[in-house]
Amino acid sequence: MTRNLTVPLPDGGQLNARIDGPDGAPWVVFSNSVMTDLSVWDAQATALADRYQVLRYDQRGHGASSLPDGPMSFDGYGADLTALLDHCGITRCVLVGLSMGVPTCLAAAKARPDRVAAFVIVDGVSRSAAGREAFWTERRETARADGMARIAAETAPRWLPDVAADAPLAQGLRAMIAATPVEGFAAATHALASYDQSAALASLTCPVLGLAGEKDGAMPDAIRAQFGPLPDIRFDTIPGAGHVPNFQCPEAFNAALAPFLDAVAQDQQELP
Repeated sequence: MTRNLTVPLPDGGQLNARIDGPDGAPWVVFSNSVMTDLSVWDAQATALADRYQVLRYDQRGHGASSLPDGPMSFDGYGADLTALLDHCGITRCVLVGLSMGVPTCLAAAKARPDRVAAFVIVDGVSRSAAGREAFWTERRETARADGMARIAAETAPRWLPDVAADAPLAQGLRAMIAATPVEGFAAATHALASYDQSAALASLTCPVLGLAGEKDGAMPDAIRAQFGPLPDIRFDTIPGAGHVPNFQCPEAFNAALAPFLDAVAQDQQELP
């Protein structure tokens, strides 16, 4: 069963969200990267909706969610996610964050660690690398001057290594990026320029899975370095994948994700 939601936010904004799966099943909540919408998780929803309630949403300023009034922070994105969980009555779930979704989920976990049964990190980190302000400032100025089509043309090849530009996969990602509202992207660049959600790590005593595309530059090593000290963490790498492994290599990604989710669900059932 699929349910489409428009979720009101305390400041008057709204989030576009979708739930797939049977009532009463365990919750898995997906938070997307910058320049993508909830459809980036289509393959995961299809694979999991037989036994989980799968909640996806468009981060503010993306997809069909409302635009923010100005620059965003990850505390703000985390508050949006918390409001979404409140609206859906979710008291316990697995959070899955992709890239920008990682600090978003960490901000929500910091506010309500009791809600987090497990956490899945996908090609994202808890704190930004030094010197990213210049990169994101340039991207914001380029988007405002030349539009998101140029951002899409330059981003898709980096995110999808070894995928031909005319392949349907690449065309789909370019279309998704190009459809992102310029001011939604601009707001996100302020959050991405310099952030630190590492304070939330102290509350992550739950099982954690770190996943990274093999060809996503320094990201596999960065995930291991930043999250390695957590007490219950495991890592896996998606062969051949870049920055969006769930989208580029869904079968391999799902093969890594599903056993982790099933083990968490089994452990939850066995709790007294």
